[in-house]
Amino acid sequence: MSRGQYILRRLVQMVPVVFAITLIIFIMLRAIPGDPAQTFLGDKATDQQIEIVTREMGLDKPIYVQYGYYLRNLVTLDLGDSLKYRVPVSTLLWSRLKVSLSVVLVTGIFIMLLSLPLGILAALKKDSLIDNIVRSALMVTMVMPSFYTGILLIIGLSIKLDLFPVSGYGDTFTEHLHHLVLPSLTLALGISPILIRVLRSSILEALDSDYVNTARAKGLTEQKVITLHVLRNALIPTVTLFGVTIGGLMGGTVITEKVFALPGAGALLVDSVAARDYPTVQSATFIFAMMVILVNLATDILYSFLDPRVELG
Repeated sequence: MSRGQYILRRLVQMVPVVFAITLIIFIMLRAIPGDPAQTFLGDKATDQQIEIVTREMGLDKPIYVQYGYYLRNLVTLDLGDSLKYRVPVSTLLWSRLKVSLSVVLVTGIFIMLLSLPLGILAALKKDSLIDNIVRSALMVTMVMPSFYTGILLIIGLSIKLDLFPVSGYGDTFTEHLHHLVLPSLTLALGISPILIRVLRSSILEALDSDYVNTARAKGLTEQKVITLHVLRNALIPTVTLFGVTIGGLMGGTVITEKVFALPGAGALLVDSVAARDYPTVQSATFIFAMMVILVNLATDILYSFLDPRVELG
């Protein structure tokens, strides 16, 4: 099977998964206590006003009819208007998603900058002082809650050293990057230790393998052995874990966005759930789920490039 056929087959397999996701989102959202019309109008709303808004929102229709409307709107990309913010959901989500995606992108860069050199160094210097320091120091950041790590970074790098802003997102591209350093570093410090441990273990396993011993017996230098044989095979489980991690970050930046007051989609989702903003919650959750699915697909494709032995079937 060619790679193009493999991708097409995976996309077709995604259809029932996407359908199941829409159903779960729809059911779980309506299981949340509270009346969206009441929340929309406020505590002083009359019964007549609530009835009118309920009818306008389509909440007076049977549940299966509401679900049909929901699917129709997704297919036609008509996400409706936010009940809380009174603007089109598509406009609102795009402005917030840009922030969250920026956080994920910068976090991914930090994760690679931390994981690759430290994982390789820890493996090549096994049981040395450097190896012990790397594993011990990063173990501390892994067990600390992300909000606590964020607060420590704010105190140390923002308040005491005045290197980075405490909160916000800025107005220009340069300011955006400046504001993203601390939240992205916070997330990376919690994730990198896992990748470093996986990469270290994979490298050590590869160093003891027969094909590496054969490469050395052929007279290859240690640098070529590590570069051409060890790293290529050791990176396979690391890349897989990295893809899963990035997929999880798509919808897992909520706490960090709250700590650093970032106007991201994660924070928007939390606020919209509290406001019973059905259109925004349904659309945001669906987009997050789709991003995770697509990232996992991209990871599988990259996996096949790293390891030609993997069959595309």
